[in-house]
Amino acid sequence: MTGNLTFVLGGARSGKSRYAEEILARIPGPLSYIATAQAFDDEMRERISHHRARRDSRWQTFEAPLDLAEALEACGSGQPVLIDCLTLWLTNVMLAGCDVEADSERLVEVVARFRGPLVIVSNEVGLGIVPDNRLAREFRDHAGRLNQMVAQCADRVVFMVAGLPMTVK
Repeated sequence: MTGNLTFVLGGARSGKSRYAEEILARIPGPLSYIATAQAFDDEMRERISHHRARRDSRWQTFEAPLDLAEALEACGSGQPVLIDCLTLWLTNVMLAGCDVEADSERLVEVVARFRGPLVIVSNEVGLGIVPDNRLAREFRDHAGRLNQMVAQCADRVVFMVAGLPMTVK
């Protein structure tokens, strides 16, 4: 790992999570995995199960669908941490009616202070068409701003395309 913070972006099914896990798997454990997904249906439960099955016993999973900054702080500096993923967290924050800007700024403050290997996964949602409804446009805009803030403080930014990592920063 070069630098403490690696930010992994890409589209759906681009290999982001697998690549992010491989980065930290090179480090002897224990490893922390902060999961932001919520299993509201069978399909999402299956996705979560698939992700868990890839990780060995060195990984400890923490669920943080809303309190992501607090979960990262609780891991403590020096502990290798993977956050997967920012866009699922953002969805949860928006749907819960939270203050997206304040929560995003708080998260970035905690990320910038974190000392230790940290890998953050997020979706790049701004490469497609303009969404046809207000909520989707707001989500895209919030995600773009949050990704920019995290990328700004990242030591390394990787864009995943068809399972292939492209170093951006």
